[in-house]
Order: sequence, then C-alpha cells, then structure tokens
Amino acid sequence: MFDVAKELKDIQQDIVKWRRDLHQIPEIGLELPKTAAYVSEQLTKLGIEHITGVAGYGIVGLIKGGREGKTIMLRADMDALAIKEETGLPFASTNGNMHACGHDTHTAMLLGAAKILNKYKDELKGNVKLIFQPAEEGPGGAKPMIDAGAMENPKADACLGLHIGVIFRELKEGQIGVHYGNIMACLDSFKIRVKGKGCHGAMPHTGVDPVAITGQVISALQTIVSREIKPTSPAVVTIGKLHGGSAYNVIPDYIDIEGTARALDNETREKIASSIESIVAGITKGMHGDYEYSYTFGYPPVVNNAEFTKGFVESAKKIMPEEDIFEIKEPTMGGEDMAYYLNMVPGTFFFLAGGNEEKGITYPHHNSRFDVDEDVFWKGSALMVQGAVDWLENN
Repeated sequence: MFDVAKELKDIQQDIVKWRRDLHQIPEIGLELPKTAAYVSEQLTKLGIEHITGVAGYGIVGLIKGGREGKTIMLRADMDALAIKEETGLPFASTNGNMHACGHDTHTAMLLGAAKILNKYKDELKGNVKLIFQPAEEGPGGAKPMIDAGAMENPKADACLGLHIGVIFRELKEGQIGVHYGNIMACLDSFKIRVKGKGCHGAMPHTGVDPVAITGQVISALQTIVSREIKPTSPAVVTIGKLHGGSAYNVIPDYIDIEGTARALDNETREKIASSIESIVAGITKGMHGDYEYSYTFGYPPVVNNAEFTKGFVESAKKIMPEEDIFEIKEPTMGGEDMAYYLNMVPGTFFFLAGGNEEKGITYPHHNSRFDVDEDVFWKGSALMVQGAVDWLENN
C-alpha cells in the first residue's frame, strides 16, 4: 500500500491552488456554473471519469479500482454565501459572495484525494465515488442529487465527508473530531401568521390586536423546549423574524413570524412541529384571532454510523497522532445536508480544525472575515483517502 500521508503532503500546493482559485469565484445555492466548470476541468486534467449537470450543477466522479469490491462515496459541498468578503486576502472574492464556510476547501481537498486515489486506482479493491454537491447552505443539494441517481451505478455502499473550520472550539489546529451517533441537528423552519382585525390604535376594542396575541405566542413557544421536551434531548425553538404593522397608531390585521427548530432525533422534531401549532391555535383562538401555520421539515439530523466511525478512527491513526483525534462529546445544533447520504448508507462526517490563533485565523463560520489555515489541507485529503482505502479493503 502506498504512503497516503506522504502522497498528500507532496501535492499540498495543488490543493492550496485549487482552493484559492475556487475562493475567487464563489457562487450560491443551486446555481454554480463557474464552480462546476472549474471542478470538471480539474477532473478532466486528472483523467477522472465524471458526469456533470447532476440535479443542476452537481458532479459525480468515479474511480474504478483494479480489483472487484464495494463502492465508497466521498462528498464535498461547493457553494458559498451571499456575504461580502472582508478578509483582505490576496485571493479574496470580489463578486459580492464569499466562501465563508469553507466549502472551497472541501472541494479542493476532495480534488486532492481524487488525484491520489486515481494515481493508485489499480491497487484499490472496489470503487470510489466523488460527489461534488451544490446548495448545502440552502435550499439543499444532497437530496436532489440522490433523487437524480448520484448514489447509483454503481450503488454507493458507504460514505465519508468532512467539515473544516472552528465549529468545535475544543479542537486545536489540525486536529479532528469524531462522534459515534447523532452529531448535528435537523434544520427545520416554520412560518406563522397571527391574524387579527385591524383598527385605530386609540380604539382597540373595535378590533382584534394581533400584536398582543403575538406577544403571548412568542412567550408560550419558549415553553416547548423547557416543558415538553425531555431535558436530556437537546432541542431549540428560535424566532428569527417578526414583521407586522405600518404605522405607530394603527393595529394591523396580522403579524408574520418565522423561526427555526432544531433537534437531534426525528421523534423530537415531530413533537416540536405539532406543539407549535397547538400553542398557536390555542392562543389565537382564545384571544379571538386566527392563524396560518406551515412547518418545513428540512435537513434531517446527521447520524454517524458507530461501526464505520470506529473503522475511520483506526484509519486516521495512520495519518496523524492518536492524541490529535478527539471524540466530540456534545453535538452541535447546526444542520448539514450530509444527513441525507448518511440516511442512505453507513458512514461518518468528521470535523477538521482549520482555525489557528497564532495566525489570527479565529473568525467563526458565516463571518465576512472567516478564513482557514491552509497548512491542514493535506490532512483532510489524506484522511479521506486512507478512510476510503481501508474501508474498501476490509469490506
């Protein structure tokens, strides 16, 4: 077997170049024409078979091993955010968007992994699928790619992905975090329209005040987590948007509320969805108003397969010191559509610490000054390669 760490260290500058090129052309959502074209160009140069235009701008590559075996899927997201960059980097974006979550690095690291896997494909037992996915930040690109057959022909039997950055602050630069089970929450949203009857602010008795009703609704919604959900089951109900009214002295006809709900399991998220409507219905009707309600079940919780994760940790020990491999004890309530792939096949989603205090790389994700330490890129690629090679060999 080839020396994975050495091979990836040798192409570290390639990975950095790919990342910097991608960083300058950030695109958002499902529309990634420049990004997809760049990735396709690099795969073509590497001589890797791939299909473009999967569910829009998704790309599926395939590296066929020299020996018969199963198929493992490696995934990277490619989309950016509608944030104006303020990093001051010489390769900063100037188009009004920004790779403020590290997806440019995910894509570059997967290209690095692909280059080495393709170089040694004759030694592989089985196949490696490469998934370059749009729209992780929304509206979601994983499910459309799955629906378009990205995990078929050949059928993926397992999957592996990573996220760089400072999501888990306990990790120091270059370390990785793993978790055996539910690691990220669902990404659900809801909309409520509290309906009243508009009237003059000086004569509230002639109408039904949706502002007063909304105040009661917001307070009551906070009791879902504190009084209806088991205390040992993490959950979040957050109101993020509130809009209504047009004048200081007029009671409006309605107030619009929007928010997000997070949970680590489907039973809890369904309980939250039902409880929100029960509370809204009871309060609005009881105060002589009415309501409209919609709940969107977004990305499901991210659930790592414990057995696969154990195997991945053994692979990671071949790349880095054991003391740099941490078991994450407390999940994050952030969401990720890697969850859809993990619902289909066993796999794991691990975290690579990309911050560096000494270099001043400390800003959080989705911040206009977000950056990552480029020195860790080879590790991300090497971990994907070693994880894939070992899993194929052992299955």
